[in-house]
Amino acid sequence: MNQRRNSGRHFLQIPGPTNVPDRVLNAIQQPTIDHRGPGFRDLTADVLNGLGQVFQTRSKVVVFPSSGTGAWEAALVNTLSAGDRVLMYETGHFAQLWYGIAGRLGLDAQLLPGDWRHPVDSVAIGEALAKDVDHRIKAVCVVHNETSTGAMSDVAAVRAVIDETRHPALLMVDTISSLASMDFRHDEWGVDVTVGGSQKGLMLPPGLGFNAVSDKALAASLGANLPRAYWNWQDMLDANNNGFFPYTPATNLLYGLREALSMLLDEGLENVFERHRRLAEATRCAVAAWQLELLCLDSAARSHSLTAVQLPEGADADAFRATVLERFNMSLGNGLGRLAGRVFRIGHLGDFNDLMLIGTLGGVEMGLAASGIAYQRGGVTAAMDYLSG
Repeated sequence: MNQRRNSGRHFLQIPGPTNVPDRVLNAIQQPTIDHRGPGFRDLTADVLNGLGQVFQTRSKVVVFPSSGTGAWEAALVNTLSAGDRVLMYETGHFAQLWYGIAGRLGLDAQLLPGDWRHPVDSVAIGEALAKDVDHRIKAVCVVHNETSTGAMSDVAAVRAVIDETRHPALLMVDTISSLASMDFRHDEWGVDVTVGGSQKGLMLPPGLGFNAVSDKALAASLGANLPRAYWNWQDMLDANNNGFFPYTPATNLLYGLREALSMLLDEGLENVFERHRRLAEATRCAVAAWQLELLCLDSAARSHSLTAVQLPEGADADAFRATVLERFNMSLGNGLGRLAGRVFRIGHLGDFNDLMLIGTLGGVEMGLAASGIAYQRGGVTAAMDYLSG
């Protein structure tokens, strides 16, 4: 018996890695050049200049051959010392993971509890900072867009409470699933270290991690004593000043990054952000029409890059995802941590347009019917009505 073949392209609708556009794939497949040669300087300059525009910063941006997890670690080890207290907020699975890394590095990490259905509570952070009269807290770490829940936090409000309490703590922000998809302003919002990754809004395969670094963070790095070698900012910055890297860079990913940055800046960041907002709202229209529940309960904080959907009691989200994959050749994001089996996530970020979204939502709606999950028909129509209106 012949094995069934899935014709057409696979729909990769997880919240990252995202679909890599042909222009970026073509750039990546160029022949590798000498990363110590004169031709490499132009590539370095183009990439660092473009990244500054996407992070909306005039500060330095450091590029590591790494995942976002490596960029988390780099943010901590370059600025802090053993036993330093770090204040973090539990928005979901990825906030928990960053907290876990801080503890394993020997930091005194404190996690303010959250319910995984709301964004960061800046008031709670302000209260914790106000009580810290001895300024033992050296850094506040928050996730801008919690990839596990679809909740977007107000980074400017966190900076405001740090300033109101006149606390000297550094502000570190994870933008792994928001950078180049949602408005983020490193300089204007007073962020000291911004963490990013290549595989989401930047439309690249996994493999590059980023730190945007304020002058205050660079000053803190001079006295920090956590061990660092591979992650050392200063080694990177010294080499970048000459157009190079201190060790072998991911040359072909940098080719792709240059092309991706060109695509984003040609479209215009405001247009990129509006495209993501519009597609996210259309997705939420579909979920409402299906009479399913959005995981994020705060309507003003719902992500523009992904939507997390909670299934009715008794429905198995992983079984639903498996049906969608088998029947319609589409991958949806799974529920992470305490959300396993209860939630599925729709990624709508990166190189993504109206017709791709309608195909995605069509796969979800057919999957709901095929899985026997209680829902109301009409989600795709609701999204089309929104987009056409």
